[in-house]
Amino acid sequence: MPTTVKLRYLRIAPRKVRLVADLIRNKSVEEAQTILNFTIKKAAGPLTKLLKSAVASAKNNFQLEESNLRVSKITIDEGPKYKRWMPRARGQAYEIQKKTSHITLVLDEIVKKPKKVKEVKIAEKIKRVEKPKPAPQAPLSGETEKVPEIPKAEKPPKESRSQRDPTGQAKPEPEKEKPKPKFERVIRRIFQRRGY
Repeated sequence: MPTTVKLRYLRIAPRKVRLVADLIRNKSVEEAQTILNFTIKKAAGPLTKLLKSAVASAKNNFQLEESNLRVSKITIDEGPKYKRWMPRARGQAYEIQKKTSHITLVLDEIVKKPKKVKEVKIAEKIKRVEKPKPAPQAPLSGETEKVPEIPKAEKPPKESRSQRDPTGQAKPEPEKEKPKPKFERVIRRIFQRRGY
């Protein structure tokens, strides 16, 4: 269940707050707190307080564990600007804008990835138990057991004396010549050396 907390009218410009918010986006709560503790920016303090508030809300309202939470979404919106004036040369007045930010932080549970289809199928195959084969029954008194015949190994054909070397080893058979392709004659004719 997502937990949403908001901090409104923070007196820091949104551009500056976004620098810190980008560091903790899609991080676990523990990792985000560590990053904020070691970040040297003014916006790190208010973001730390907001994160702790969100964790407390998640624990109290939805009974979620802190170790199983992550910062799923954090947005920094622009709030109203406070106008101030600065006197300048020749009686002019320059405007100064004091910008504010609205921060929205959403915590969500870390969801474990579902098993892949192949892994599930393999697990199902392992769970299946093969049925035991029935034990062979003893033959009745009048019947005799049939013994399966074992095929005899075939003898290799005898080699003639002409095929053997004087050493007694079999000669390798001569390789048959491969027929030359028809187009080879044409190529020879094209590239034939001509004597002029």
